[in-house]
Amino acid sequence: MAIGDSLTEGLDDLGPDGGYRGFADRLAEHLGASEPDFRYANLAVRGRRMRHIFGEQLEQTLKFAPDLVTVHAGGNDVLRPNTDLDLLALDYDRGIRLLREAGIHVVMLSGHDTGWIPVLRVYRGRIAVFSMHLRAIAERNGCDIVDLWSLDALNDPRAWSVDRLHFNADGHHIVAARIADLLGHPFGGREIWANPWPGPLERLPRIIRRRENLKWAREHLVPWLSRRAMGRSSGDGRMPKRPDMTALRDRGPGDEGRS
Repeated sequence: MAIGDSLTEGLDDLGPDGGYRGFADRLAEHLGASEPDFRYANLAVRGRRMRHIFGEQLEQTLKFAPDLVTVHAGGNDVLRPNTDLDLLALDYDRGIRLLREAGIHVVMLSGHDTGWIPVLRVYRGRIAVFSMHLRAIAERNGCDIVDLWSLDALNDPRAWSVDRLHFNADGHHIVAARIADLLGHPFGGREIWANPWPGPLERLPRIIRRRENLKWAREHLVPWLSRRAMGRSSGDGRMPKRPDMTALRDRGPGDEGRS
């Protein structure tokens, strides 16, 4: 199972059917290819905060009792300056403890570095502090953790969609490959997630970068800030894309299993 917000839902990685795919779906497809009884659910919804992820999503996860859960939570809380990161970490720890007490293998994902993104780099310190909390939570609870901050490939604009808030297909593939490697079921060589680009990023002239930054702010940053100011979320009214534990491909009658 996968729980979380927009990154786990799969924005902006469009699949063949026009829906969002994402690192969780990519990982499930990879793991399920060699497991005949594989089942998968993705409860993530864009905009969800900690209280949702370790609320209704956690309740559903405990009900289904999967073998493996990926967790990416807290990003939408950390980006709110009035959020107390220490209290947020306590809520996260309680949720992880419940998963571990249920005997579930948990893979946590830390925050990523926003230092390369204009405006969003002001949140860099808060993301780093919360990510250190997550490392401590993982150690205390015996969880695996994928440190997105240390993935240099994610500090490259080629891993991100035009909104600079979500991974593109390449970014999601990098994250899925890193998790698969951690689980001992690699996609292939380490370079898939550690060094995926054929060469360095071509640096554009300053005037073009400035024009692109202004365009990004107008089309993506301002609407994002406006939603926050009005207390709205891009996920309002949305339901999870895979709310039930189902097979990734057709099975014969009588098939049972867990993810």
